[in-house]
Amino acid sequence: MPALNVDFTDEEMTQLREAAGREDKSLRSMAHDAVVAELRRRRVAVAAIRVAGISAGLNERLAEK
Repeated sequence: MPALNVDFTDEEMTQLREAAGREDKSLRSMAHDAVVAELRRRRVAVAAIRVAGISAGLNERLAEK
């Protein structure tokens, strides 16, 4: 399985450990979940922008009625 080494500052690592502990997760699982969640968030944001652009004309026509 591909892997990725990521460098953190001491403060960031402390925050990551604390967050993982609160969620009863390993550091690896916590980091993985955070990265995957961010990828999903970005996909949704891109889709929302696209849909807003496509539906702008329709929204204007509906507002006129």
